[in-house]
Amino acid sequence: MNRTKVDEEEYWNSSKFKAFTFDDEDDELSQLKESKRAVNSLRDFVDDEDDDDLERVSWSGEPVGSISWSIKETAGNSGSSQEGREQLKSRNSFSTYAQLPKPPSTYSLSSFFRGRTRPGSFQSLSDALSDVPAKSYAPELGRPKGEYRDYSNDWSPSDTVRRLRKGKVCSLERFRSLQDKLQLLEEAVSMHDGNVITAVLIFLKRTLSKEILFRELEVRQVALRHLIHFLKEIGDQKLLLDLFRFLDRTEELALSHYREHLNIQDPEKRKEFLKTCIGLPFSAEDSAHIQDHYTLLERQIIIEANDRHLESAGQTEIFRKHPRKASILNMPLVTTLFYSCFYHYTEAEGTFSSPVNLKKTFKIPDKQYVLTALAARAKLRAWHDVDALFTTKNWLGYTKKRAPIGFHRVVEILHKNSAPVQVLQEYVNLVEDVDTKLNLATKFKCHDVVIDTCRDLKDRQQLLAYRSKVDKGSAEEEKIDAILNSSQIRWKN
Repeated sequence: MNRTKVDEEEYWNSSKFKAFTFDDEDDELSQLKESKRAVNSLRDFVDDEDDDDLERVSWSGEPVGSISWSIKETAGNSGSSQEGREQLKSRNSFSTYAQLPKPPSTYSLSSFFRGRTRPGSFQSLSDALSDVPAKSYAPELGRPKGEYRDYSNDWSPSDTVRRLRKGKVCSLERFRSLQDKLQLLEEAVSMHDGNVITAVLIFLKRTLSKEILFRELEVRQVALRHLIHFLKEIGDQKLLLDLFRFLDRTEELALSHYREHLNIQDPEKRKEFLKTCIGLPFSAEDSAHIQDHYTLLERQIIIEANDRHLESAGQTEIFRKHPRKASILNMPLVTTLFYSCFYHYTEAEGTFSSPVNLKKTFKIPDKQYVLTALAARAKLRAWHDVDALFTTKNWLGYTKKRAPIGFHRVVEILHKNSAPVQVLQEYVNLVEDVDTKLNLATKFKCHDVVIDTCRDLKDRQQLLAYRSKVDKGSAEEEKIDAILNSSQIRWKN
């Protein structure tokens, strides 16, 4: 039994892998030798010829390059470098081989997997301890001196304008004196760049009083035009009026004041504002326009109030069949005339809503009146009103149809509003030009007009060609055959 126990102890003491004992002082030395062989094999793998044969240990006494040392080194790097140093120094008091006068190893598995820091070498222990994870520091490169000058105060007016033209940010606040500001404006004007001129004008508008700004721009017409356009774009009517008043441009001042009516939504307030514009110093043509605008809005307010009452009462047939889709307020004159021809066509001339009253009050031309009235009555399919619109009487009492817009346009408007063929044929026959008449009659299938026109022209070939376009056995085909067989007609061909 004792023999067996002795053999077991001898076996464990002589084995390549020794068991761990607390009193075995050679255990760590054996591990160190094993680590040396692992490192030597690693040296052969990376083919480094400059390594020496010295054994290398860490602060903890573990062989540098071993798997255990690499794991601990990696874990130590995930903390702060100060904590790593304190932990390693605390381990130093328990290590037997920590004070060996040997330099730290240039090899480790962790550094091998990370990569070389320089050709032919890996990270050392000191490099690993000083390493900060997840953050990389690069040397801060100095910016070119030219970039700092964007925000400095050493730009001249010409340099500032050039940089503004290139779209770079430049501060204009350094130009404080009036002379510098005017020089900056002149440089901008000399560049012929509207954006730069506007940018400088915005700066001057903000930093100069109105009197000084207007006085200086009065002798600089290019910059003045840019400022006027800019104020119109942003809608600064108050400053624009002050500018025109300073420049004594009375007509432009009046037009700018009149333009403010666009911002007034209430009809009554807009009417009162337009009334104040009538006495402004407009040209003769513009004065008539302002007067008509005021009168039209006044009429629209009256018509709108009356029609709203009639529509709500439901007693007027036209409003029951065709309810209004929108208010007439602030509508153009032509729209108001169409509305009046649609809803109030038969009213007496003395009423405000009468189309004839509108025509005389605003001096609407005959062509415009006929076109508008024709479109309104044709939309209602009131063909009797359409016929009466073109019927005139001479001083002898004879009636005649006359269209100031031409009957070819009348035919197109009637067809657009789905007029029946009988109505279309009546107005196609009134077209004077024969070719235009034939084209319209063929296009809108007015067969009787085509047949009669070909008969009057004695054009047998054209009549034969048109016979193939009508339906077989129809009345039109029979009419063509009767004309072709007639012996009273002398055909040209």
